[in-house]
Amino acid sequence: MIKEFEKRLLSSIILIFISIFFILKGTFFFVFFLSILFLVTSYEWFKMNKKNDLSKLFGIIFLFFSFYTTFQIRENYNLNNFLFIMTICVFTDIGGYIFGNIFKGPKLTRISPKKTYSGVFGSFLLSLIVGLIFTNYFLIDQKIFNEDLSLIILILFISMISQIGDLIISYFKRKAKLKDTGSIIPGHGGLLDRVDGMIFVFPIFYLIIIL
Repeated sequence: MIKEFEKRLLSSIILIFISIFFILKGTFFFVFFLSILFLVTSYEWFKMNKKNDLSKLFGIIFLFFSFYTTFQIRENYNLNNFLFIMTICVFTDIGGYIFGNIFKGPKLTRISPKKTYSGVFGSFLLSLIVGLIFTNYFLIDQKIFNEDLSLIILILFISMISQIGDLIISYFKRKAKLKDTGSIIPGHGGLLDRVDGMIFVFPIFYLIIIL
């Protein structure tokens, strides 16, 4: 358990630094970064749904739209807003992992056997704490996040969508009888395993913004 955690932690730190570099650079660098993510996640999706052509087609279209909206939010709607959303997603995953492993308890669903109610609580709690801390140091663009909208509800909504995205990908993994979408990231599995929440959060927020 300790060795697995250390491996997961080290991989996470490396991924975070790489991601931050390309996010801060923006423009061409960010397009290159998203293109790599799209190609890798598309490959993992193809492998996971190799017997279902409709799922493969729908998944590729969705992934393309997801990464397109990610680019649009990063480039056109303030870097702090982008980092705010990403931070909530990241700490939703971390909170679920830590609380789920420490407190365990009843399972949430058969779709994802490792998911527990304590993990869900941890996801909401840690994302809320970090989200509130984030907003004390960075200005969130009021053109996107309306002044009248409760910040707490906003953070919990992002966390909820991220967790739903996790469950959706878990459903397809279970259907394909796979533990992970791949093995590219030590301690984590596939790339799709790590961005499963974000690929749902960014498109939904983009649609909310343009509507």
